[in-house]
Amino acid sequence: MSEQPMVGDIEVDRDNLYREESFSDLKVASIRRLTPVLIDGSDDPNRATIFIGETTLMSQRGPLPVQAPIEATSLSDAFDKFPEAVNVAVEQLIEQAKEMQRQEASRIVVPGSQGPGGGGRIIS
Repeated sequence: MSEQPMVGDIEVDRDNLYREESFSDLKVASIRRLTPVLIDGSDDPNRATIFIGETTLMSQRGPLPVQAPIEATSLSDAFDKFPEAVNVAVEQLIEQAKEMQRQEASRIVVPGSQGPGGGGRIIS
């Protein structure tokens, strides 16, 4: 079992702070805007604003939350680029699922190699 850090051991990165705002059409699209700030809460003009698109798609196994970074310079630009960013994220999720299926299919079970009680050893 890995050791979890104690609360006293957690250190906040004071040079990497962001103010988070959320914008939504209340239908399918949500965008989080992360504005870099200094430790006093004022905007940090030396770092870029980050936009993250979020939506939920229905799959055969139920709702699938999708998050996608959006390369944008403004909130309007982020909403314009939202569909493309989500499509790229979904394609990546599909590729990851296919790779997991390939890995699972390539595993070989060797009968009787787990000792008494049957079963087998899985070789990847």
